[in-house]
Amino acid sequence: MHRVVPASQRRTVDELVDRLDLASGDTGAKRSAFWTMLALSGVIAISGVVGNSAATVIGAMIVAPLSTPILGVGLGIAIGRGRLVAQSLLLVLSGVLLIVGLGFLFAQFLPNATHVLANSQVLGRTSPTLMDLTAALATGLVGAIAVTRRDVGDVLPGVAIAISLVPPLAVVGVCLGSDAPALALGAFVLFASNVIAMMITATVVLVAAGYAREAGENTAHRGRAYLVLGIALIVVAVPMVVNSLSSLWAGQIAEATRHWLRDVPDAQVTDVTLGSNTATIDILAPDDILPPIAELQQSVDDLLPWSPTVVVVQTVGRHLSR
Repeated sequence: MHRVVPASQRRTVDELVDRLDLASGDTGAKRSAFWTMLALSGVIAISGVVGNSAATVIGAMIVAPLSTPILGVGLGIAIGRGRLVAQSLLLVLSGVLLIVGLGFLFAQFLPNATHVLANSQVLGRTSPTLMDLTAALATGLVGAIAVTRRDVGDVLPGVAIAISLVPPLAVVGVCLGSDAPALALGAFVLFASNVIAMMITATVVLVAAGYAREAGENTAHRGRAYLVLGIALIVVAVPMVVNSLSSLWAGQIAEATRHWLRDVPDAQVTDVTLGSNTATIDILAPDDILPPIAELQQSVDDLLPWSPTVVVVQTVGRHLSR
């Protein structure tokens, strides 16, 4: 670990506490900056989500200070400061309520909520997969290493962009305000996985870097925190596994459908929606003469561990291009 966090660049415990504990040092200035920047980042993120602007959403990621108390939780666990853990968790929870509340409020003034819910900034954050969790863990490691070293602080904006904390909360608020709780839940799972990943990686890095020993913290005292974080990770991983498998199976069904349509000129598969009892396949074809659906049903049955009823929704037509 000395090569990852060399002694010459390693921050002390006191430096980390001053950086991550908003209740130490100039408390008033720290909290004023935190809440001001968090509220503004929330407004920026919500505007980007509603306007379907990736650049605006990225700006909100860079401005948002929510990673500070999240890393503070990891520091509190590593050095055995329960007060720091509790205060940091309270800040995170309060920040969640603030951003979700702002998103909910903005949603009340949307002229066309359905259009917003279908844009890429919303849909890209409502079905997280295991790849999102893998990226969150890797990004959390980068953030934890960066905060312990004095010479790599310039990577933190990249960490803020990669870990994406405020935009998923903006999506949660907008979806709740638009009466789309299922989408809101998916976005919250993405946020929760990012938070838990950052807490776990911060704790691991800080302990491995020797901060626990420096603070005189006993390993036994961290056991309960490890257990809670492990359970939380499993809880958020379950829907991500389901989403990953659903995405995989939907792709396989789409490929099987293309093979089924191989003799239909210009036929295309436009969407696959996989449910517990049905597999709905949207296709575009120039006429209504299709192969026997029993063939496609058999192909789907061979692909999946259960046998959903295949429903083909055909739009008669074709794509034209100049």
